Amino acid sequence: MTNEEMNQQLEQLVNKEISELLIKKEDFITFRNCWLKHPEKDRIIGEAKLLGEVVYRYVS
Repeated sequence: MTNEEMNQQLEQLVNKEISELLIKKEDFITFRNCWLKHPEKDRIIGEAKLLGEVVYRYVS
C-alpha cells in the first residue's frame, strides 16, 4: 500500500466514512509513517489482533 492510499484511508477513518481500519503486518511501516504525521493521531487508537494485524478506530 502506498503512502497516498494510506493517507486516504486515515482521512476516511477520521471523517467517519469507515468505522475501523485493518492494518496488516506488511503495511504497518507505511501506516506508522502516515499516522505520525496526521494531526488527529492521538485519537486514532489501535487494537492488536492475531498474526501482526492491528485494527485502528477513531475516538472522538
